[in-house]
Amino acid sequence: MIVGGGARVGVWNTNQRVPVPSRTYQQKVSMSTHGSYSMRSKASFENEAKVTGKESGGGGSGGKSGKTMSSSSKENLFIVFLVTLWYSSNIGVILLNKYLLSNYGFKFPIFLTMCHMSACAVLSYVSIVFFKVVPQQMIKSRSQFMKIATLSLVFCASVVGGNISLRYLAVSFNQAVGATTPFFTAVFAYLATLKREAWVTYAALVPVVAGVVIASGGEPGFHLFGFIMCLSATAARAFKSVLQGILLSSEGEKLNSMNLLLYMSPIAVLVLLPAALIMEPNVVDVTLTLAKDHKSMWLLLMLNSVTAYAANLTNFLVTKHTSALTLQVLGNAKGAVAVVISILLFRNPVTVLGMGGYTITVMGVAAYGETKRRFR
Repeated sequence: MIVGGGARVGVWNTNQRVPVPSRTYQQKVSMSTHGSYSMRSKASFENEAKVTGKESGGGGSGGKSGKTMSSSSKENLFIVFLVTLWYSSNIGVILLNKYLLSNYGFKFPIFLTMCHMSACAVLSYVSIVFFKVVPQQMIKSRSQFMKIATLSLVFCASVVGGNISLRYLAVSFNQAVGATTPFFTAVFAYLATLKREAWVTYAALVPVVAGVVIASGGEPGFHLFGFIMCLSATAARAFKSVLQGILLSSEGEKLNSMNLLLYMSPIAVLVLLPAALIMEPNVVDVTLTLAKDHKSMWLLLMLNSVTAYAANLTNFLVTKHTSALTLQVLGNAKGAVAVVISILLFRNPVTVLGMGGYTITVMGVAAYGETKRRFR
């Protein structure tokens, strides 16, 4: 009874201190529960803040990701700029050569090539020595110098031949013949190394040659001498690339294209200057006369020469920032763009047969590049 009464009083009588432990326990439980909730809320809040920061790019890794994306976008824009400059300079030098040699009355392809090589010599030196576009590579031996001189002579032959052909052929047909470079490269590579490619690779060269044959038959302004010079220039260009791979194959002699141009250009000028004076004896008189009649003559010559160097520089930079395969694909497209622009500018007549032949050649070149990539 005392126990029972005490129990009843312990529950209901507020004057008694017996029930206090019950309330204290409840308060403690409540406080403990509230405290743990507050701790969880704070941790959850911190986690949510971190997640929100990452999602918004404000956190550490998110910031790095944002910076990486920004850097990637800048790199892509730079590549687009390079490709645009490469297209402009390559197509520009072809069209300017055609305009000077055929439409302007400046019929001196050897002297024009010498102007190109002079600009390449000066601008290559400035770009490498002063602007550090690439590290300068030095010539290490007499043997290496003789190899570079040989390459320079072959390079001169290819450029002079191409410029001579522009006096007699339309740019569209000139580009069609020039697209056969892979055929000559494959022939010279086999003759020099006796190394055979896969039969599929050689089969891809059939449409390359067939397209030019078809284009020749459908070319309204076909000129035999111009065709021979263009074919010779194409063969010399292919021979130079094969010869370069053979002569400068050792690690100690390898030069990147910009340093090779730096050393080849002055040699080319020394060869082309006497050749121009002997084979084009009235070049100085005619050039001065044209300069008097056309005030923009010197500006046009300078622009053409600088554009020729820009074509070489951007060719190197596009290869460096993309790949040789990308450059090959862009080169095929460049030829087609040059053909379209030249037809619009010079209004040279074209036939469906001629354009069909050129298309076949370009498709053959693309197939050749793909088979080389797959079966190398």
